[in-house]
Amino acid sequence: MYQKTVLDNGIRILTEDVPHVRSVAIGIWVNTGARHEDKKVNGIAHFIEHMLFKGTERRTAMDIAREMDSVGGILNAFTDREYTCFYAKVLEKHLPMAVDLLSDIFLNSVFDPEELEKERKVVLQEISMVEDTPDDYVHDFFNEVVWPEDPIGRPILGTIESINSLFREDMKGYMRERYIPGDIIITAAGSLNHQELANLLMKKGFGPLKPSQKIKGVHTPDFSSQVAVHKKKLEQVHLCLGARSIEQTHPLRYHNYILNTVLGGGMSSRLFQEIREKRGLAYSVYSYLNTYSDTGYLGVYVGTGEGQYKEVLGLVRDELTKLKDELIETEELQSAKEQIKGNLILGMESTDSWMTKLAKNEIYFGRDVPIDEVMAGIDAVTAEGVRDLAGRMFKEKALSLAVVGGIDKEDIPAELLQI
Repeated sequence: MYQKTVLDNGIRILTEDVPHVRSVAIGIWVNTGARHEDKKVNGIAHFIEHMLFKGTERRTAMDIAREMDSVGGILNAFTDREYTCFYAKVLEKHLPMAVDLLSDIFLNSVFDPEELEKERKVVLQEISMVEDTPDDYVHDFFNEVVWPEDPIGRPILGTIESINSLFREDMKGYMRERYIPGDIIITAAGSLNHQELANLLMKKGFGPLKPSQKIKGVHTPDFSSQVAVHKKKLEQVHLCLGARSIEQTHPLRYHNYILNTVLGGGMSSRLFQEIREKRGLAYSVYSYLNTYSDTGYLGVYVGTGEGQYKEVLGLVRDELTKLKDELIETEELQSAKEQIKGNLILGMESTDSWMTKLAKNEIYFGRDVPIDEVMAGIDAVTAEGVRDLAGRMFKEKALSLAVVGGIDKEDIPAELLQI
């Protein structure tokens, strides 16, 4: 059963009692992320995420790790472009401990200068690891290409220069401005009692927090259609090709899900079958949706050899053209619907998936979106609607391409991006 409580200071507490489970997942979400950073502090939200595990007034970093390990639980966090989450998953009897631990790191972290310098090295290693992994780095590169000079296009981890310029005062200041009650959402799912959890959270320090005025919203960036190459001698050429798509809450979002699934959302998808199975031109090929509150894109990733990338680009272009010019066959449309619904239901068998669903629905829709509503939205998708959406997305001069590998920009024929 879904329940929601809004504290006087604006903090939202959302829970879902999931029958027949013995675990509870709980997350503290902040509606702020890499998109809300100035260029000079790029990566600060992610750096703060790391630092909240490095000691509080009551616990050392070792205490935090040992306490959660001692009950077989999971404690972790992640930063995205529009939100940051700190979460735990434990057996139901250990929920009070998880709440105490999460509350402590969220409200009482000390940002010890010595720990900060050690963690700075860790973050720098994380940046280097991504840059040394081209099939990861190409996605960051693509974001920079399509959203140049906008915070949404910058890397979540930051850059070596920006991370080296961040200090304790910067982080504390960012938290004072951004970690405010009106932008804090606490979600939990599993074997729990909503009111007991709400009372516990208030006692642990969330109730007394004073409300603060929200900072002005973000700017919606234009999508830049261009070709960019990060030349690097590699065994493969890594391609990320995409076009502007619709935002997270758009009425046609279910059509977008179907379009992506048909194009490259699984082993039976058109791209996987055509490029990998039929022609053996790539090991990894897929499409994906990267959507936010006001914008987004559909991207295609392929890793292939230097001698095959032109053929691969031509095949991707052909599949995009078919989606905007031809109707999806009834059998393929129905298969895509069942694939999406099946993945959704299977995912909901874990309490952390329920917890995440609660948060994202609140962040983007401001309400609970029942599973039945999602299922009905998927079932209502038509082949005509998918074709029309593809026509809006895949049009003349709409594509952008980011390449990491040992080729030059001049090596890429312009006609391969014309649809």
